[in-house]
Amino acid sequence: MPTERPGGQAGGRSRRAVSVRPPIRLTALFVIACTPVTTRPGFMPYPQALVRIIDAPAPRLVPEMVGWLSSQGLQVQWSSPQDGYVESAWFNVRTRTSVFGDAEPADLLNTVKIRCWADPNVPGKSQLTVEAVYRPTLDPSRPERDLEVIAPQGSDGDRIASQLADAMKKRFGE
Repeated sequence: MPTERPGGQAGGRSRRAVSVRPPIRLTALFVIACTPVTTRPGFMPYPQALVRIIDAPAPRLVPEMVGWLSSQGLQVQWSSPQDGYVESAWFNVRTRTSVFGDAEPADLLNTVKIRCWADPNVPGKSQLTVEAVYRPTLDPSRPERDLEVIAPQGSDGDRIASQLADAMKKRFGE
């Protein structure tokens, strides 16, 4: 066992102070790279939402979903290829018009919102989750999501969600 010597030497070797503090620039880079900022909502899709495996990564899938929704008359309120997320404005299936933002749709039972999550599955593939929701009631004191209900199977909203998933499957394969 080395003995302690005067002058900070142990066993004939000198001790040097070594800084283990990472450089400030490197630390800032890690903080920026790990930011939790996302355009996805803070909630998960309803368990009853439609799920398909699509042979395309999210950055390729999202622009195609936006194009398909637009071609069907729905206006897209949010989309992010890097987050794999698309959300339509409220869409009245009878009048085929969209309502943006916090504006309240007049015909609640015929107005739906389509949300799509494209999550990584295996390399090059995505798990596409598509939900169609409507609000049976309005209550400004509660968050929008608390009032939403999944569109019933066979409804116009459900058909839009199914057609979107089928169109992506046809476009990219499974």
